[in-house]
Amino acid sequence: MTTDGRTADAHRREGDLDVRPAAGHIGADIRGVDLAGPLDDTVVAAIRAELLRWKVLFFRDQRLDHAGHVALARRFGEPVVLARRGKASPAGVPEIETTADRLELGGRFGMEHEEWLRRRRHTLLRGWHCDHGARVDPPAATILRAETVPPYGGDTTWANLAAAYAGLSAPVREFAAGLRAEHRLGVGYQPRPGDDAYVRHLLGHQVASVHPLVRVHPETGERILFVNGYYVEQITGLSRAESRAVLDMLLEQATRPEYTVRFRWEPGSVAFWDNRATIHLAPADTAHLGRPRIMHRVMLAGDVPVGPDGTPSEAVVGSELGQW
Repeated sequence: MTTDGRTADAHRREGDLDVRPAAGHIGADIRGVDLAGPLDDTVVAAIRAELLRWKVLFFRDQRLDHAGHVALARRFGEPVVLARRGKASPAGVPEIETTADRLELGGRFGMEHEEWLRRRRHTLLRGWHCDHGARVDPPAATILRAETVPPYGGDTTWANLAAAYAGLSAPVREFAAGLRAEHRLGVGYQPRPGDDAYVRHLLGHQVASVHPLVRVHPETGERILFVNGYYVEQITGLSRAESRAVLDMLLEQATRPEYTVRFRWEPGSVAFWDNRATIHLAPADTAHLGRPRIMHRVMLAGDVPVGPDGTPSEAVVGSELGQW
């Protein structure tokens, strides 16, 4: 035990890192590192190891600008360059996508922010997602930093999909490991009556892939329950009724409180998560506050998921490898 009563593992040092787990299965606060400064190979390796262990890492009081954010990402992989970014994203820095909540979504596709959320999140589990999960090669990781946040509200929650899979009963683990599911952009969106500009946008920019329902993590070898509420269309080979029941069960498993961690953002906060092993829920509690929540994101290029039987994901439409 440490002098304050915590177990040694609750506050330990890995090289130059001060690692403080934030929840039982996922999340750790990392102290003692300046992400804007030069990171030697030992520190980079230590951060990577903690990321693989805890799935999402939190850094406070960082002083990253756009250039520093991209430079940090390059120490861990190849930044993704999106063909289309939000209108709040900075010019001249194609690796960064900026989200500004009300500023970005207000008026987009003829909808204000509140209606946009209602139509995208009309069930309790619909908001949970991994980044760009409809692609055949979803990003490996995401680094998100906060510039402006409201005085309260705006928290993000992550779930550990490896722990969720391990927590299933053995017969259900075996059943799920043999299934595949179609992930599609815009699944479950409730169209507006009459002409809907967002539906037209989806039809013109459709992305869909068939992924294993359980993927094998390429670095840790863990089995990952590869489900989310935002992209998954249907489990292939099952009827729609069977698929809905199974997906609801697995999503409820993935988002059980014991497999999650919730993070309170402050200006200068950075979250770095393994997009292959987590899903996350962006906040929906800031629209009434009248203040923007401005966040900057860099994603790292990932690989094609592979199931326990060695079968990789397949592109259906709009998700050719490397075409972002």
